[in-house]
Amino acid sequence: MPLDGRTQTLNRLFKDRDAQDVVEHALKMLGDAAMVSSFGAESIVLLHMAAQVDRAVPVLFIDTEMLFPETLDYQARVAETLGLTGVKTISAKRNVLFERDNENLLHLHDPDACCALRKTEPLEAALKDVDAWISGRKRFQGGQRAALEMFEVDRPLGRLPRIKVNPLAHWDSSDLNDYIETHNLPRHPLVAKGFPSVGCTPCTTRVASGETARAGRWRDQTKTECGIHFGAPQ
Repeated sequence: MPLDGRTQTLNRLFKDRDAQDVVEHALKMLGDAAMVSSFGAESIVLLHMAAQVDRAVPVLFIDTEMLFPETLDYQARVAETLGLTGVKTISAKRNVLFERDNENLLHLHDPDACCALRKTEPLEAALKDVDAWISGRKRFQGGQRAALEMFEVDRPLGRLPRIKVNPLAHWDSSDLNDYIETHNLPRHPLVAKGFPSVGCTPCTTRVASGETARAGRWRDQTKTECGIHFGAPQ
């Protein structure tokens, strides 16, 4: 069955199923599957679900080399707490960084190019042989995410299409908080300091009361996505 038809069928079959069921199906029934995790503010929910299925699940963690120290510490802590043995840290190659951002200032004048260099390209290389991958996007995050389905076709440039799975597409912030509290999971330390969404240090600020969770990402710019989920950043 073509992937478009397959994802439509899956969305229909899993419409009223738990997110845990979606994760299990993705890891067991969709071929070579991986999870992509930022180990950010809400990442612990999906990581915990994956650990219930297979603690050796491949988990791709992108280290842009501009992350908060708290994120790096949290990544190690969560992997140990959940017993995740398949976490793989991926980064841009040293020679590529030297050629395109040798002073680490690219984010100041071309943040889209910085995201492509440090996030999109390394991840695409890591996903080249993957049949399906799991992301933590949700509709309530707004913008281009507002119409997310749990299963969709991902069409990387120059490669065969694959399935992208968004088990938490229909969850909201209260669902996430309830899950974290119910399972007594460790929270990212920056959440308590006003960072409900955590990215790279130069492009993430605190969020004020009344602002959306992602208001602190690329503040005062039209940019809202790094390019991983919606092709080239706009």
